[in-house]
Amino acid sequence: MSLRSDLARYGFESNADYGFALQCVLDAEVAHVRCLHVDGSAGRRKTAFANALGLALAYPRVCYHDFTVPEPPRVMVEVVAEDGASAVAEPQMSAFERVITEACAYSEADRCLLILDQLQAAGFADQMRLTGFLRSAEWHSQAGTVIAHRGNLLVLLICEGVLYHSLAKLCFRVWTDAETAMPDYRPEDYGWPSDAQAVFSALARLFAGLPFSPTPSEFGAVLDDLAHRVHGEEQLRQSLFGRCEGLARPALLAEAMQPLVSDVLDQLQAWRGVDHIEL
Repeated sequence: MSLRSDLARYGFESNADYGFALQCVLDAEVAHVRCLHVDGSAGRRKTAFANALGLALAYPRVCYHDFTVPEPPRVMVEVVAEDGASAVAEPQMSAFERVITEACAYSEADRCLLILDQLQAAGFADQMRLTGFLRSAEWHSQAGTVIAHRGNLLVLLICEGVLYHSLAKLCFRVWTDAETAMPDYRPEDYGWPSDAQAVFSALARLFAGLPFSPTPSEFGAVLDDLAHRVHGEEQLRQSLFGRCEGLARPALLAEAMQPLVSDVLDQLQAWRGVDHIEL
């Protein structure tokens, strides 16, 4: 199965094929820890992509940290010096430090995916430390130094703003928003007879005018509504808006869309053999 179908199976559906992007990240010879910048304007869609990717690629270990989650109170812990002669009271590791430490430890024996979400909420000092970690694969904290296995660890960064420049230079970037180019959906792909092509072409013109590109399951759900439930323009609009994630309602209601919506129903009626009567 393709990566696209695997991602859809785990909750992220898209018309884009991310196989080449993953090949660029995982196959290239790099001196730093491999890192993917999950970009896009659709908010938590990026998070859905990251989590689905871990499942689609069958990572045995997935570590996740969201910088917008409030930190619990940090208590003081005693850290024993290397010579064992004295103890120093220091605050316990932050959740960010802990997740990096865990990911490094897991990567020593197995493949590990580390997802760092909502990076715009991280302090600049943390972004600097993260940059240093990706460059050297070494993480330093009061608990000591841990080293990531470069071949086993993949880091995914999600940020609602602009990444720190030096950090961005270490990443391969992928765009996760829905594509606007209409795929070439054909009647036979959905169990419709080939003579229904005019209906599919009318839908393609409508989606191109919006513009919006439905995923395979969204398109299939709209087709099912057309076949069994839609009996007018308003019902078609409701079906499109209800079935298609990210479809802008103002675009759907725009006056310029009315002829395209009507054309879909006209082609459907013509295919069914229903006469169109002018009153």
